[in-house]
Amino acid sequence: MSGTSVMQSDKQQNGQAQRAVLAIDAKCALGEGATWCARSGQFYWTDIEGARLWRYDPTAKRSTSWTMPERLATFALCADPHYLLLGLASRLAFFDLATGEIETIVDVEPGLNTRVNDGRCDRQGRFVFGTKDEGSRARPIGGFYRLNRDLTLERLPLPAPAISNSIAFSPDGATMYFCDSPTREIRVCDYRADGRVENERLFVRLTDKTGEPDGSTVDAEGGLWNAHWGGSRVVRYDANGVETERVIVPTAQPSCVALGGARLSTLYVTSARVGLDADALRADSLAGGVFVATPARRGLPEALFEGAPVKNGTAR
Repeated sequence: MSGTSVMQSDKQQNGQAQRAVLAIDAKCALGEGATWCARSGQFYWTDIEGARLWRYDPTAKRSTSWTMPERLATFALCADPHYLLLGLASRLAFFDLATGEIETIVDVEPGLNTRVNDGRCDRQGRFVFGTKDEGSRARPIGGFYRLNRDLTLERLPLPAPAISNSIAFSPDGATMYFCDSPTREIRVCDYRADGRVENERLFVRLTDKTGEPDGSTVDAEGGLWNAHWGGSRVVRYDANGVETERVIVPTAQPSCVALGGARLSTLYVTSARVGLDADALRADSLAGGVFVATPARRGLPEALFEGAPVKNGTAR
């Protein structure tokens, strides 16, 4: 994988582009964390600013939600199906889906005006995530981190982001994608099974007049699907950074994507209402909803976090 690639223009692509449709009129303030659980056949996401975790059963067409003690920025499915790993604004924690109990693992960047933001598990069952500056002017003061299976936390040797996003891994786990959204670039690095991170470089630079890279997922062919915040679209890039297709989303701020459904061939897209004034919300009445499309690609089962809560001094 090498070189700088550029997106084709909206005019060039729109004739071929598929259009997503509304699936859940959730009206989330800041929908994020799109995640398909293949074990349960259900779709999870979070409303960060609403401090709420959501779950949707597409068969029953029924949603369930849980109120969180602080903003929930990201999360991961766990190998133990009773739990989720939560990336709350200030800390990582385990969440017991049956009881609602939350067990803190570690605080993140205490003393800094930052919060946890985007995250995904790597193919080795470790959780990789980034943070974002909470100040009025986003500055690159955050970091990228990895929570290991033994629940130790380490900072990765990657450039400090202002707003971390687009964390995803190639099917073989040897490539990690990530970005600092305001730069309008998606970066990539070699990611070793032993944890080493090397050869950080440019993957894609967005060239459309609108949009910043937000959340991503990778399909079974190794293509990266990325939501373009402010651009009303999701774009797929092949492993060489060449755009192959895009999905038009009928809202301004698509935020994160997942491939789910029985065949892992339904594209789920979360979105947000934050930053839109009353006039904009009247024009964008679907903002904050979850959208779906059916591209001719299949996803991969979501990687699971292999760590477990510690009970009575021993790991479960």
